[in-house]
Amino acid sequence: MLRRVVLLCLLAFRLSTLFSQNTPLYFPPLVGNTWQTTSPASLGFCPERIDSLYNYLQNTHTKSFILLKDGKIVLERYFDAFTQDSIWYWASAGKSLTAFLVGQAQDEGLLSINDTTAQYLGAGWTSCTPEQESAITIRHQITMTSGLDDTPVTSDPDPDDCTDPACLQYLAPAGTRWAYHNAVYHLVHDVIEAASGQTINQFTKTRLLDKTGMRGLWLDHIMYGRARDMARYGLLMLGNGVWNGDTLLHNQNYLYDMWHPSQTLNRSYGYLWWLNGQPSYMMPGIQLTIPGPLIPNAPADMYAALGKNDQKIHVVPSKGWVVVRQGNDAGLSGLAGLVPVTFDNLLWYYLNTLQCGSVATSEIEATDIRIRPNPSAGDWIINYSGTLEGWNLYDVQGRQVRSGQTVQVPAEGLMDGVYYLQVAAEGQKTWRRVVRVR
Repeated sequence: MLRRVVLLCLLAFRLSTLFSQNTPLYFPPLVGNTWQTTSPASLGFCPERIDSLYNYLQNTHTKSFILLKDGKIVLERYFDAFTQDSIWYWASAGKSLTAFLVGQAQDEGLLSINDTTAQYLGAGWTSCTPEQESAITIRHQITMTSGLDDTPVTSDPDPDDCTDPACLQYLAPAGTRWAYHNAVYHLVHDVIEAASGQTINQFTKTRLLDKTGMRGLWLDHIMYGRARDMARYGLLMLGNGVWNGDTLLHNQNYLYDMWHPSQTLNRSYGYLWWLNGQPSYMMPGIQLTIPGPLIPNAPADMYAALGKNDQKIHVVPSKGWVVVRQGNDAGLSGLAGLVPVTFDNLLWYYLNTLQCGSVATSEIEATDIRIRPNPSAGDWIINYSGTLEGWNLYDVQGRQVRSGQTVQVPAEGLMDGVYYLQVAAEGQKTWRRVVRVR
């Protein structure tokens, strides 16, 4: 019965991708800057709406922006001194690229995601007992469910990135707790290197970059490249792992799982990809399940590579779209700084209005609600011109520590640190990250 359900899901996945791509995809040449375009007018975009989008992007510290339709460039804009050849970091958006590399390594029989991590890193890569450590697999690494403590107490200046065994402490059985943990992710690169006998840059170049015309380089587990490199990767995803007839990832089961819920703890997380349209989501640094889709304004079938300071690749099969954004922090961090999504929701507010005559619907815009001062040594004040229905304040473990209906959020008695404020207004709920310092 289970096998039949899995086969039906995969068949539905293949049919959905076929029907969502009525127009054959265009793939740019592997060498050079030639890239075919589609005019915005052919898609019914209004010039003044495009201008509004570009103004919004510039006002939110964007350096580059690309919109592809069926592989062809519809919009491409660079801001300030940034150019088509400027290099920028992907931040955690590179995690989603790593997910594809793991699938390729499995394709070649170099590893299985069900293998224990210790098989490649050796016993003692954590501070767990042998039994606890042997329960952690590569699959747990790429689903953020290793069970290792993502906030260990160590002398390391950035414990979330520390891969020393002393930093990797047991907290829960593997597979029972979802937590965004950079260190465990970084070790995926070590697994690939041990399995392939190549450096992560060598493996990436021969399996992915050379096959797609991408350029890039891993430095300290961070991918660096151009906006068009990110667009090429998004296009490869839109093509279901096939680049202009060249299949780079054959395992359709893996592809399906990469873009669908990988576990029941955080429904909005696949294999190092963020998923929209799910009934709930979790975010880095907070053990709280939040109801509703990750990015309400975006199409439900969108999946995304998201990185710190608002590095983005959005892939929307139903529209044939790939959206890329590079830049500095948009200043709308909202719920989580490592993987901010407030900017994404507002970006889709503008994208939804590009067609002449279209009217976007959205939640409360992030710019409508401001928390001042933030960080604060005292109370926080909610600035909102409409009707405030109430608020709840949570700590990083997801525990409610305050609630109220006034514009003042009292901080007396709270420890210094990060908190998450849920504000209800106009029938909607929005989130803000607030910081208490003294």
